[in-house]
Amino acid sequence: MSLRLTGFTRAELTELMVQWGEKPYRAQQVWSWIYAKLAASVEEMTDLSKPFRARLAGEIAPLRPTAISHRISEDGTEKWLLACDDGITMETVFIPDTNRGTVCVSSQAGCSLACPFCRTGTLPMRRNLTAAEIVEQVTFVRASLAARGIRVTNVVLMGMGEPLYNLEAVTRAVSIIMDGNGLAIGCRKLTLSTSGVVNRMEEAGRNLNVNLAISLHSVRDAVRDQLVPINRKFNLAALRKAALAWPLRGRGRVTWEYVLLEGINDSEQDARELVSWLRGIPSKVNLLAFNPWPGAPYTPSPREQMLRFQEIISNSGLVTIIRDSRGADVGAACGQLAGGTDDPPIDRTAPDEPPHDASPSDKTDDLAPYPGDRLAHEESSG
Repeated sequence: MSLRLTGFTRAELTELMVQWGEKPYRAQQVWSWIYAKLAASVEEMTDLSKPFRARLAGEIAPLRPTAISHRISEDGTEKWLLACDDGITMETVFIPDTNRGTVCVSSQAGCSLACPFCRTGTLPMRRNLTAAEIVEQVTFVRASLAARGIRVTNVVLMGMGEPLYNLEAVTRAVSIIMDGNGLAIGCRKLTLSTSGVVNRMEEAGRNLNVNLAISLHSVRDAVRDQLVPINRKFNLAALRKAALAWPLRGRGRVTWEYVLLEGINDSEQDARELVSWLRGIPSKVNLLAFNPWPGAPYTPSPREQMLRFQEIISNSGLVTIIRDSRGADVGAACGQLAGGTDDPPIDRTAPDEPPHDASPSDKTDDLAPYPGDRLAHEESSG
């Protein structure tokens, strides 16, 4: 079976080269070609000897996924549907902004969490993505955009799936993405988003050293049970405890994602309860407009209601942002990723834990504001 080098750390790649009878420096050459020079194939690695290139070509899997489709929004957001070797697809989004470019990567094909406001949550859970498949989303987008003079500066694990249900592969992928001799995306520019898998947050906080975003959407257990069904397993009290334990750097904050749904979680009382619940947690609140999709059971809050909600949070001293929807016209906005399928949503009322063997082995086969953010209040509550 072909080796997938994009799933190897630099140390593991060095060990492989030594096993092959090559000098250790070969690993740095190959690493540089994959991540710094963004080679699409072994043939481009011109400073390697022909015999060595021939061996590489015969031993390793392709360095990039195949793009099935590519769509560009009127606002400049781009979305790719990428195919894995087994035909499973993953969606990857790029959001441009004045001073940064953010690639939003998927960690699973499908999702088991069944959040009813999210299109991905209505899809079947196909499998975990490997570390290589996560990394290759970044190299694919960075190479594609570099050809047009566009930079990728930030990475968010906010695409399809729940990263903490694929923690081993995500941890490996993050270490590769952050390696200073390759993609060199620093910890301040890499964010993991979770729906609140509390029993894995401690391990993730200890090992990843990245920014944390949590999909909150309500601070009432009865409401959050419906919007984020994993809350039935890990309630708000458990989530708050886990958030307080997350290691923050310096003046870092936990980012809370809160999609406003008309008549569900957007009242002034909801805003006041949110402020009270967040007291004592260094926080930034991202307020999101709901992005409709076919069959969605909710409607977006009116703009004036969103502004009033934001005002209440702002007046409490919390950093509060209304995050502009990006890429909605191409199905690339938050909650719209559907893995390229036009199938009707499946009916699920509760999340399922993914199988532990859902991810095959890779070897064998500065908290930046989100682009489009409008900062309403710059003072932290301390």
